[in-house]
Amino acid sequence: MPKETAKSLAEDFQSLGINDRLNLLLEFSENLPALPERYADHPDLLERVEECQSPIFLFVEVIDGIVHLFFTAPAEAPTTRGFASILHSVIDGLTVAEALAVDDDFPSKIGLAEAVSPLRMRGMRGMLARIKRQVNEKQ
Repeated sequence: MPKETAKSLAEDFQSLGINDRLNLLLEFSENLPALPERYADHPDLLERVEECQSPIFLFVEVIDGIVHLFFTAPAEAPTTRGFASILHSVIDGLTVAEALAVDDDFPSKIGLAEAVSPLRMRGMRGMLARIKRQVNEKQ
């Protein structure tokens, strides 16, 4: 998928009806990049996102001021994978300042609160908060 901005992605989701938003979320779930071997072989480096019902783990690298995100989530958790993929498409490749400037309320702005449970939305917010914390720690 091409690089998305948070604003353009939110507009894309908001322009759709609820069922189409869910379909787009599922499309994103199918496009979550695979975990590179350097992390697949060292799962201890990844942080579990406890706010998510499904087991999802993430790791943030900051190289030369650019943020790189890595996620692992089970195929049988398409909502969680979709959220991770959305965050990857919006944040991966940004500068530290740009990543930290992503609105903390971005999960609500994409219009999925009407389509998924509050617990699932809490999971996406948890992912974003952990990404930002890791970015802060590694800059």
